[in-house]
Amino acid sequence: MQKIMPVVLLAVSLLGCAAGHQPMAQAGAQPADIDNYTHTKIDAIMTDLRAQGAQASLGERITAISANFLGTPYVANRLVGSDRVAERLVIDFRGVDCFTYLDYVDALSKSANAEQFGDRLRQTRYRDGDVSYGHRKQFFTDWSTLPPLNATDITGSVSPKAVTIVKTLNETANGGKVFPALGVETRAITYIPAKAVDHAVVSRLKSGDFIGIYTPLEGMDVTHTGIFIMTDRGPVLRNASSRAAHRQVVDSPFLAYIKKTPGIVVLRAI
Repeated sequence: MQKIMPVVLLAVSLLGCAAGHQPMAQAGAQPADIDNYTHTKIDAIMTDLRAQGAQASLGERITAISANFLGTPYVANRLVGSDRVAERLVIDFRGVDCFTYLDYVDALSKSANAEQFGDRLRQTRYRDGDVSYGHRKQFFTDWSTLPPLNATDITGSVSPKAVTIVKTLNETANGGKVFPALGVETRAITYIPAKAVDHAVVSRLKSGDFIGIYTPLEGMDVTHTGIFIMTDRGPVLRNASSRAAHRQVVDSPFLAYIKKTPGIVVLRAI
């Protein structure tokens, strides 16, 4: 374990969960089966989508799908695989972390039926759809950078006060790695500082936009993720929260939540 990890874990505990999927610790982990609950949930979601009709926008599909997970328990480290354990395509709706939640919602929103969902999930979760630990899209901005692209980074167009900083992803301040078995990549990260996230910014967001909570920590782009949803009660961040008061997928008041963070990165599904 690298010395930086306690700092990373502290950030995770404060903000929800790391954007990168943490590998399961135990060697020889077995693949997760698709249980009856998950099968039933997928079928129900697909039925709802057909009822929406072909005219529904991608954002509307994401909004409807994401609501089906409200109340789902937060469970950390959902994926199976590491540099020592064979990677498995995990599909399990009984519990999600902040990133697998987005994986499922994105893949479901781009599936015409239950049969397509597994293939779409591979494309969402892995670079080139290759189910292997080394090809996981570990970082939030991988979604707008690594093929096949899941989303477009619109952060800079949402606010004139957006800031761009060049970060070396996966490299910690002491020269270690967040994910020891993986390489590092230099990437320009654009984010909107929390103090600049106001009603004007909210007016430029659309329901279904993916939100990453920016972190100044070396080696990482964000430490938590969620989905922007405009509700009758106002804007919320729909997220799989690890906070002790929640431990489930919840709707958090958007502006109040963001004001307590360093800022946001905004991706729009494509």
